[in-house]
Amino acid sequence: MRLHALLDTDALGLKLLGGEDELDRAVRGVMTTDLRDPSRYLSGGELVLTGLAWRRDAADSEPFVRILVQAGVAALAAGEAELGEVPDDLVAACARHRLPLFAVHESVAFATITEHVVRQVSGERAGDLAAVVDRHRRMMTSGPAGGGPDVVLDLLGSDLDLRAWVLSPAGRLIAGPKAAGPALPAEVCGRLAAEHLAATRTGRRAPHRVLLAGTPYSLFPVRATGRVPQGAQDVRETVLSDWLLAVEADAGDWPEERLDLVHGVTQLISVERDRRDAARTVRRRLAQEVLELVQTGAAPAEIAARLRVAAPVLLPGLGAAPHWQVVVARVDWQGGEAAGAAAQTLLEEILVDPLSTGPEPSDRIAVAHTGEEAVALVPLPAVSAEHDGSEAGIVADTLLASVRDPLSAGLGEDGRVTLGVSAAVHSAEGLRGALEEARHARRVAAARPGRVCAAGHQELASHVLLLPFVPDDVRRAFTARLLDPLRDYDRRHRAELIPTLEAFLDCDGSWTRCATRLHLHVNTLRYRVGRIEQLTGRDLARLEDKLDFFLALRMS
Repeated sequence: MRLHALLDTDALGLKLLGGEDELDRAVRGVMTTDLRDPSRYLSGGELVLTGLAWRRDAADSEPFVRILVQAGVAALAAGEAELGEVPDDLVAACARHRLPLFAVHESVAFATITEHVVRQVSGERAGDLAAVVDRHRRMMTSGPAGGGPDVVLDLLGSDLDLRAWVLSPAGRLIAGPKAAGPALPAEVCGRLAAEHLAATRTGRRAPHRVLLAGTPYSLFPVRATGRVPQGAQDVRETVLSDWLLAVEADAGDWPEERLDLVHGVTQLISVERDRRDAARTVRRRLAQEVLELVQTGAAPAEIAARLRVAAPVLLPGLGAAPHWQVVVARVDWQGGEAAGAAAQTLLEEILVDPLSTGPEPSDRIAVAHTGEEAVALVPLPAVSAEHDGSEAGIVADTLLASVRDPLSAGLGEDGRVTLGVSAAVHSAEGLRGALEEARHARRVAAARPGRVCAAGHQELASHVLLLPFVPDDVRRAFTARLLDPLRDYDRRHRAELIPTLEAFLDCDGSWTRCATRLHLHVNTLRYRVGRIEQLTGRDLARLEDKLDFFLALRMS
């Protein structure tokens, strides 16, 4: 489609502010953004929609427009809802760079423009797609009350006899057809998400076809509007955040029209995805402000003031001040830097289900990121006086239980996700300590094997807090001095001294219990323990020597 066609569509209500001579440009897509530099998500030919949240002062317009022109976008459309009217500095910058500029009236939703462009750019569609899109547009443009992605999935079922679900990268069911029988089981959701992430990491072209328990599924990515990964690095950044559309059918023999139909539906759902992301903007900003105050050593009264602002947003209707919990997450890629933005999106996703208190998923957490890590500020309802809150909230042991397999598939062989969870704190004074506690717990998780690991505050009162911070050369020297003589002896004589030592310590030095566990005579056990003491020069009757052996086994 051409730019002048946008002006000819009265329903879009666009006003041209500049670029009259450039209206013959072709539009090949649409993207909504408020990033100061959205270049990585642009491929050229897009109509860029922006609410101007990136603009702090007049000096910001020139670099923003220059980035768009260098990316080859077709035009820019700026919403009037934020500032009342499009600022003159943006109009001037677009004129200098010959970039067509439209004003979007505050009564017109970006979703309306997006869906119009998607329909026009997609060209000739099957009649059934046009029906789905038109009906969905009428339901979606009024906002979340219009029905959300569930509506278009119901239409797919009724019009095209296709059962489909929208899933998160962690396997959470985001939307499904209301009238299509029971919901997709959680186990199936997790399997489908894992298959999708693994296929995306290997660069396979969608749709990805999967057969589970004899049922075929075709998996299509649902990305943020206009976002197309370019190269391995972009795939890394998007694989853990993209939604997916799972269709109960084998798309291998579908005609192009049917594939085009489903791709169009993913673009419609991406509008809802963008809307939900935009709804998190306030929570992210609150979290960022609180995090900066905590890290710069601000007075507790100042932090408490920001928390009082955050509480009604995160827990609306709460009568008393909440308690708070901190979760720190980090995504690390082999040979690359930590991805704080990816960790932020992932943490927002992971924390939805653990916070649910009703039939609908909760989305009340606020997550900021520092560039290397993401920090979640989690409000908890204030507990009664007879409890101290230490058992309330998120438990690290169960936090990743349902998402470990899908995330491991998405991380492949070169990525890791590690999380740390603090105890609940009751005031602003405790927030700084909670942040450090969560960071220490994350380091404990990082010292463990596996692609997806978490640790909680309970583990910081144990020796496990110290072990991850022992330098590798000290660790190797300590374990070698104590255990290498036993390993060498076991290798030569098959004496099983190492398993005997482990069992003896597990049984707290009890000869009877240890002999029973190993199915040995007590005299045989005494002989083995004597051999251990002879080879190492240690005495297993002494607490200090028992402790050294215990730590050596834990660090080996």
